[in-house]
Amino acid sequence: MPSPYTTTSQLLAVALCLCTPAAVAQTSSSSSSSSGAFDLLTYNVAGLPAILNDNGVPGDKDTNANLIGAHLATGAYDIVHLQEDFNYHAYIYATDNHEHRTPTSGGVPFGDGLNTVANFPWTGFRRTRWNKCSLSSGDCLTPKGISYMRMTVAGGAEVDLYNLHADAGSTKGDANARSAGIDQILAAVAANSAGRAVILAGDFNDRWTRTDRSIDRLTAAGFEDPWVTLVRGGAYPAPGSVVPSCAVPAADNNCEIVDKVFFRSGDSVKLTATSFNYLANVFVQPDGNILSDHNPVHVEFSWTH
Repeated sequence: MPSPYTTTSQLLAVALCLCTPAAVAQTSSSSSSSSGAFDLLTYNVAGLPAILNDNGVPGDKDTNANLIGAHLATGAYDIVHLQEDFNYHAYIYATDNHEHRTPTSGGVPFGDGLNTVANFPWTGFRRTRWNKCSLSSGDCLTPKGISYMRMTVAGGAEVDLYNLHADAGSTKGDANARSAGIDQILAAVAANSAGRAVILAGDFNDRWTRTDRSIDRLTAAGFEDPWVTLVRGGAYPAPGSVVPSCAVPAADNNCEIVDKVFFRSGDSVKLTATSFNYLANVFVQPDGNILSDHNPVHVEFSWTH
């Protein structure tokens, strides 16, 4: 910066220099890039009260939640979507260190269990309850649904993010509720994200192999599943076909789980998934036991304008 004693003529010279086209171009390129990369983790953290469901996970849930937050705080994850982040939310946030974090909507039965922590800022955050739920698996006991935010990722690109936890269970009513949820997702994308890059992530409680699946309507609408693209070479499993279900931790990436990531490019931002991995072997207790009955899903993305 000029010193306090810079002459008027010197200040004018500096101003003229800064206003040249080359200087303007340099300023513009430094504030926004034409390409970049970021990663996303989605993780159902099994945060139902232990008295309702211990999820078959050893150890006490407050300690496990502390450990989940500590794993998130390693700096390895740019964006993290959490589901079932109910009654042990404070223990996760006590050890996580992401700069941007959603406030909790409450424990059971008040909250939806959806939260996001990230290295990047966002605008427009809101939560929406599913229009339809099924009583068979207790899905109507909490306001499960979907959250939305518009995030500016590394390099300055904007991406619309949706975090969700779909209706569970295997009855016809459950399938109908999940189908209604897909309708609601697509309507939200049409209303909020027309022409924009979008990532949908969370616990879909659905698999490609299910005969009553509804996630195929997402790909029909232009979304891509990076598990299919990167692990299966683009071959989507047929309804009723046999694909191994994952244990926790998953032995490899070839098995299928209900936790998924879908994405699409926008008019000005093109998204590409560059890697896909289950990370249950990373999110473990000191003795090697799991922290949740779900495998965390990690996807790396690149983007270009």
